[in-house]
Amino acid sequence: MIPEETFDSSVFENRMQSVGLALEELLLIAQKQQSLTVGIYESAKVLDVDPDSVVLCVLAADDEDEDDAALQIHFTLLQAFCWDNGITILRVWGIQRLQQLLGVVDTNRNQEEQRDLHCMLVTNPQADHCRLHEVGTYCEESRRLDQWVPELVLQER
Repeated sequence: MIPEETFDSSVFENRMQSVGLALEELLLIAQKQQSLTVGIYESAKVLDVDPDSVVLCVLAADDEDEDDAALQIHFTLLQAFCWDNGITILRVWGIQRLQQLLGVVDTNRNQEEQRDLHCMLVTNPQADHCRLHEVGTYCEESRRLDQWVPELVLQER
């Protein structure tokens, strides 16, 4: 018989992997449809002008970003704004995976000049994509478990 703890953790890991793949597909689709805003400042501009067009806010970081006070302040402000405006928020760990996925890795640039992937907005109020629904459902389930900002770890490939 499988211990309950092992079963629960494997189910949770499978769920996170499935949602991670759904998020990746959603971001690629949004990028192709030009409905993906990338960067903290660019996202703030969209949120200021047309918050009703935003269906998902992705805040991405890695462990080394935890000590970046300015970034954490930006995250807190973005989270509060999204929460007040009913925008789904998802915290993602895995900047390198996002760079690979969105094709923003440029070996000719240094780290500071890379595109800012710390905040991304999916904008498209007509988007009724099944992947958006899957990510949104995961976020709702996480909030029901008292996780104010749902988190997801993207798997390296």
